[in-house]
Amino acid sequence: MYFLSGWPKRLLCPLGSLAEAPCHVQSDPQRTFFAVLAPARLSIWYSRPSVLIVTYKEPAKSSSQFGSYKEAEWRPDSTMIAVSTANGYILFFHITSTRGDKYLYEPVYPKGSPQMKGTPHFKEEQCAPALNLEMKKILDLQSPIMSLQSVLEDLLVATSDGLLHLIHWEGMTNGRKAINLCTVPFSVDLQSSRVGSFLGFADVHIRDMEYCATLDGFAVVFNDGKVGFITPVSSRFTAEQLHGVWPQDVVDGTCVAVNNKYRLMAFGCASGSVQVYTIDNTTGAMLLSHKLELTAKQYPDIWNKTGAVKLVRWSPDNSVVIVTWEYGGLSLWSVFGAQLICTLGGDFAYRSDGTKKDPLKINSMSWGAEGYHLWVISGFGSQNTEIESDPNSIGKQPGILLFQFIKSVLTVNPCMSNQEQVLLQGEDRLYLNCGEASQTQNPRSSSAHSEHKPSQEKNSFADGGLESQGLSTLLGHRHWHVVQISSTYLESNWPIRFSAIDKLGQNIAVVGKFGFAHYSLLTKKWKLFGNITQEQSMIVTGGLAWWKDFIVLACYNINDRQEELRVYLRTSNLDNAFAHVTKAQAETLLLSVFRDMVIVFRADCSICLYSIERKSDGPNTTAGIQVLQEVSMSRYIPHPFLVVSVTLTSVSTENGITLKMPQQARDAESIMLNLAGQLIMMQRDRSGPQIREKDSNQRKLLPFCPPVVLAQSVENVWTTCRANKQKRHLLEALWLSCGGAGMKVWLPLFPRDHRKPHSFLSQRIMLPFHINIYPLAVLFEDALVLGAVNDTLLYDSLYTRNSAREQLEMLFPFCVVERTSQIYLHHILRQLLVRNLGEQALLLAQSCSTLPYFPHVLELMLHEVLEEEATSREPIPDPLLPTVAKFITEFPLFLQTVVHCARKTEYALWNYLFAAVGNPKDLFEECLMAQDLDTAASYLIILQNMEVPAVSRQHATLLFNTALEQGKWDLCRHMIRFLKAIGSGESETPPSTPTAQEPSSSGGFEFFRNRSISLSQSAENVPASKFSLQKTLSMPSGPSGKRWSKDSDCAENMYIDMMLWRHARRLLEEVRLKDLGCFAAQLGFELISWLCKERTRAARVDNFVIALKRLHRDFLWPLPIIPASSISSPFKNGKFRTDAGISNVQRSRSWLNNIGPAHHEIDTASSHGPQMQDAFLSPLSNKGDECSIGSATDLTESSSMVDGDWTVVDENFSTLSLTQSELEHISMELASKGPHKSQVQLRYLLHIFLEAGCLDWCIVIGLILRESSVINQILVIIQSSEVNGEMLQNIKTGLHAVDRWASTDCPGYKPFLNIIKPQLQKLNEITEEQVQPEAFQPITVGKTPEQSSPRVEESRGSSGHGSIPQSEVGGSSMVSRKEEDTAGAEEEESFQDGTYDCSVS
Repeated sequence: MYFLSGWPKRLLCPLGSLAEAPCHVQSDPQRTFFAVLAPARLSIWYSRPSVLIVTYKEPAKSSSQFGSYKEAEWRPDSTMIAVSTANGYILFFHITSTRGDKYLYEPVYPKGSPQMKGTPHFKEEQCAPALNLEMKKILDLQSPIMSLQSVLEDLLVATSDGLLHLIHWEGMTNGRKAINLCTVPFSVDLQSSRVGSFLGFADVHIRDMEYCATLDGFAVVFNDGKVGFITPVSSRFTAEQLHGVWPQDVVDGTCVAVNNKYRLMAFGCASGSVQVYTIDNTTGAMLLSHKLELTAKQYPDIWNKTGAVKLVRWSPDNSVVIVTWEYGGLSLWSVFGAQLICTLGGDFAYRSDGTKKDPLKINSMSWGAEGYHLWVISGFGSQNTEIESDPNSIGKQPGILLFQFIKSVLTVNPCMSNQEQVLLQGEDRLYLNCGEASQTQNPRSSSAHSEHKPSQEKNSFADGGLESQGLSTLLGHRHWHVVQISSTYLESNWPIRFSAIDKLGQNIAVVGKFGFAHYSLLTKKWKLFGNITQEQSMIVTGGLAWWKDFIVLACYNINDRQEELRVYLRTSNLDNAFAHVTKAQAETLLLSVFRDMVIVFRADCSICLYSIERKSDGPNTTAGIQVLQEVSMSRYIPHPFLVVSVTLTSVSTENGITLKMPQQARDAESIMLNLAGQLIMMQRDRSGPQIREKDSNQRKLLPFCPPVVLAQSVENVWTTCRANKQKRHLLEALWLSCGGAGMKVWLPLFPRDHRKPHSFLSQRIMLPFHINIYPLAVLFEDALVLGAVNDTLLYDSLYTRNSAREQLEMLFPFCVVERTSQIYLHHILRQLLVRNLGEQALLLAQSCSTLPYFPHVLELMLHEVLEEEATSREPIPDPLLPTVAKFITEFPLFLQTVVHCARKTEYALWNYLFAAVGNPKDLFEECLMAQDLDTAASYLIILQNMEVPAVSRQHATLLFNTALEQGKWDLCRHMIRFLKAIGSGESETPPSTPTAQEPSSSGGFEFFRNRSISLSQSAENVPASKFSLQKTLSMPSGPSGKRWSKDSDCAENMYIDMMLWRHARRLLEEVRLKDLGCFAAQLGFELISWLCKERTRAARVDNFVIALKRLHRDFLWPLPIIPASSISSPFKNGKFRTDAGISNVQRSRSWLNNIGPAHHEIDTASSHGPQMQDAFLSPLSNKGDECSIGSATDLTESSSMVDGDWTVVDENFSTLSLTQSELEHISMELASKGPHKSQVQLRYLLHIFLEAGCLDWCIVIGLILRESSVINQILVIIQSSEVNGEMLQNIKTGLHAVDRWASTDCPGYKPFLNIIKPQLQKLNEITEEQVQPEAFQPITVGKTPEQSSPRVEESRGSSGHGSIPQSEVGGSSMVSRKEEDTAGAEEEESFQDGTYDCSVS
């Protein structure tokens, strides 16, 4: 929960020579000053600003007598420093402030700025004080000093002759003689006989030690690597009163650090691991809590090569520990062993070109205030020789580095654990993940990380190169919302100690040294105390929390010397006048809010519950606080400082309550107390009589039962007070974060359907599970854990390798913090299944089945269990996979889950998987029955690997046919490829999907390549962008592209063709022309050649009326209707008469069609307008609209212009004026057309049928389009060529049937049938004088003499039409190829509309 931020800073040390290089750093108890030792000088640094205040330099003469300086220790009140030297001397220095009001550094403000001139404490806060150092006393202990430790009012010194000296700070030994370690008895625990074994060897001495206040004793490391804990049995500190315990399995200890809050002792070992011990409360023995060690899995190249542990340091808030080794490197761990950062891998250890860097060696380190900085004295590294030759090489010189950290608010303000936001606090800013609502991120906040740049860096990079990117490119979309803390507040109240965010994530409050301030994310404004003296007279002690619109905090009032509980309203001015103040008996250490209750833990080990309610008396709203209940905990808590967090929860061991009295279900049922990592629960005692006083509405609160321990090694606890009937499991659970042991959940078990629970079943169960991130918040309903993780960015490529100054940016990557999240549901389901609680797992899973990632949860669970069990070396007595498989079958996603899991695991594990879930053949058939074709296709790949080719071919055929039926064209294409691959000899290997796409992806029209196309633009080089294909089709490319080519007459192709032909035949028999068009366009089916073959069989029209009706329905084409207006024609002037010649009709046709494309949707209401034959108008050109659309409309129009009076109309049309009624009539005409897309598709089909010689279908389409020109054209074909008499007879009888049907059912068709009467007469004549024709031959362009005509482009320009030279069919068959191409493309991707350029040569 601590994260590195930015680059480390380097402090400028005034180095004269190498002998003056710093070697040790030690902060004072308040972490305001830092003592930095060099071999012969002592310097005092100030923390903010990080500047050198004073240096004491030892004269050469005395320096040779004392030896070099080794270690420093501060007096608790920061007035003295004791320094040990190499030759066994202790030097006592006094720190005194210089005379007068002198400061070394003062802030300078511009004239007239309102910058807090009259503030009390102003000078101390703002300025670095000027101090003097003088040596007061020298003490000679006559043997080298191993360790110095300040204990209360004394200084404890361990020397190499095995003695412990207790020295008073004034430099006196107080007449107490030194204790010889050989006289201190040691045993395994304190229960065994009083006389322990003595350290029975002569030269034993303490190598390192640290005092632990909460355990009242010393953790020690001896020179032979043994470790132990020495405790005074009584209050007097003499040899007789000391007793030691030791663990027997540590023999390579090197150093020690103590965590007072969690009572842990971390011993660094020579093996490179850190062993963390705690003291057993009952026996006094040392118990191993956990180990901190790098694993071979994570760090294979550095594992076991780190050297011994050199230093271990706990952070000021005791929540993390930092470890460094002999050979360099830093690692950061949470209290109970979750690894947060390690600099031995990744960008810390390697340059961007892959070469390895030397790890940073650390000689000494010390945490700064609140853990925002780590002061590090860097070592020489391995380049000692270079330093003399290159004094500029800063990177290699020993110096002071400041690493900067951001930490989770949970480390200092644990009451934030009932929130769902992640809030991190840095030294001067806050990072939160809930800023999305108000996330209008200004560039300032998004580039917040960039301010961490070292201030002294003077290169081209410093001038804002990083800011210019705003770091958004570096952080991806996982932005934090960064809030800069008000500089006015920070100036006098640095460092920030606590922060809190409200439930909705819209307001934040922060607490510094004095007072507090709050910020609204909506208004983006800070609110500070108006009266600065009020701010400076309160010190917040126990954290703070939000309750609705109020800030609740516990503070110490300096003026009244009184502990108080205060409530401030967010919306009113920040002033004590608007605060509600309650006096408290003792100092508050922790505070938390649950619903309308505040729970407070005090320094006298008592817990107090308050009720809080809103009061509005007059104009100002305040909150009232009343004491509800006090509980003394002093019997259970040895030291108040050990309590990490205290929360009220509605969690209880009794679920029965929730059934009997639902209104109490979410009351404050229990208190959860984290006592040094032990989670203790105290429930309300419901065993007594529960009588409510009738008169008082205030229920008397029940007392609490004695505490029970729920879990060990707990770092954080999350609960919620929200209720949700659907997700009771998740909302009534208790979530624990246990460091290296992962997470635990205390899950309620509910009887199903409110049945009576079994008496032997417990009501709750504790389930452990591992997650890959450090949890910072739990989203209860969403089954997600939120966290943050350090990410690194290398900038070393920006610098030349041989630059004289090795920049810090070169040595270290830039650190950023990223938001992460993780699903945990599959872990819990699995743990329930392991414990045979399948029913509970099912209830839980069903409540979460609506989550978007629920399929992923099932897949993860199956995958993890499969990997573990199938790869384990020993046989598993009780395998879990069958249970998991059975569990997943309860969900509809079972088939997808299994196949996705199988395809993500290696082939070797498939047999194990399918042995548990079922035969893949059966699963495939289930998919087909459920119409889930994509999943079936995935199973096919599995079948192909597991079964013989015959089986997979059989299943593939099934799937192919079903896909054809349902029009899943992508799948059909894949299936064709798949079937070919099976047949082409590589039957044992799965077909490889080609990755590179040739131009053949232009809509699957490869079959055009093998035909001579008389187009200026061949199908090959049609740019794919024209067709805006959304999917790149994985069609076979190269030679296999000629799918239907005759040369590859292998059985496989024949087999596929047979299936395709069968499907086409079915579509035609069922009159599904639209589907047929799609099918041909999508699969590149050679429709024309097939239709030629099937002309007399499948491609006949058996019933013209049914075909006509079906086409009307499929193409959304309205049936024509005779309007009322047709009785009195709107054209009163009689310019056009109804009995005008056909040429007029054709003109009106083409003109109307020209406007057609503007009308896309069919409007049934207006389709009852007049039908087309009532108005005969001349063609108008609509240049702007039409020139770009080379659709089937243009090309058919041209055929209607053959009659030659085109130009006459062209000259007239400027004078043609339309009256209102004529316009209305035209709009009615348009309404009786179908959508433009349908029109294009119908014309495409018309050309296909025309070229294939299926004239009966052409007639049907001509009728639908109501275009006499089409009928005319067909008659021309019939006359000019020998047509099958059977077909002629079919057409004749069909048209008669249509005529009869029109007379009875659809009078709207009558006018059109009347217009084409003359053609029908001709048809009758032809059939009567019929000669038996020879086989029909489609007429090619070559046979027909072309009429000379102007170039297409010119004629288009003049009239908006391509007037195409036409000789009988010639024109149409010429066009039809391009037609098929464009119209087919239009059908591609569900016939989407678009613009197609089409120039016909």
